[in-house]
Amino acid sequence: MNSINTPLTAFMLEILRFVGGVGLLSADVFKQIFKGRFYWKLLVEQIYQIGIRSMPLIIVTAVSIGMVMSLQFGLGLEKFGGKLYVPKLLAVTILREIGPVFTSLMLAARVGAGIASEIGSMVVTQQIDAIRALGTSPIKKIVIPRVLACLIVLPILVSIANIVGNAGGLLVGATELNLDPNFYLLKVITTSSMQDYLSGFGKTFFFALFIAIPSCYFGLNVKEGTKEVGIATTKAVVVSSILILVGDFFLSKLFWIVEKL
Repeated sequence: MNSINTPLTAFMLEILRFVGGVGLLSADVFKQIFKGRFYWKLLVEQIYQIGIRSMPLIIVTAVSIGMVMSLQFGLGLEKFGGKLYVPKLLAVTILREIGPVFTSLMLAARVGAGIASEIGSMVVTQQIDAIRALGTSPIKKIVIPRVLACLIVLPILVSIANIVGNAGGLLVGATELNLDPNFYLLKVITTSSMQDYLSGFGKTFFFALFIAIPSCYFGLNVKEGTKEVGIATTKAVVVSSILILVGDFFLSKLFWIVEKL
């Protein structure tokens, strides 16, 4: 009997509960999104909270990463006379991986934590029960606007991060690596393909779900007062980040196979 109550068993049961709970929540979102009244005002509010208010963080992160990567690529390739390949390498890396992954991780840290803590606080203060008592579905009023807002704003934020990241790379390329800015810009434009852009852009819709659904799930499952709100917030950020990083490998593989067809 004691062998059943091991930490590994508890961990596996926790994973099974999470997978089942997220699956049921996703099914509820899909079923209710097309039924009854749609709360446009709440959706616009979430787009502002998730998208507009996250933009300064995304811009600072993207330009910093672009500058650092340009410097590192330049220092590494200079030894082999390959400094001229910095624009191409940096542009492809940002479009395919760095732009979508780092933007999603930043959004998971800021927005995922915010969603879980906000919904968890609503559960603790019985606002969710009040919504149900008024005959309204919490899924429609709380979960769906946040999921749709993530699906709308993340691709836009990633597009901005791609531009800003390459601009940061160009700045360092021109000032630190002594590359001609016109040459740098021309190389970025001519060597980056639509496939590179779509490969990263396509991932953003999956990453948006990886952030929104688990964050809502952990928020809705707060049961033991305000203490558990903090735990739910931590779980939301950790699980969303893991899903993004692990999912990135499989999505990269999937898009690689699609490109080969």
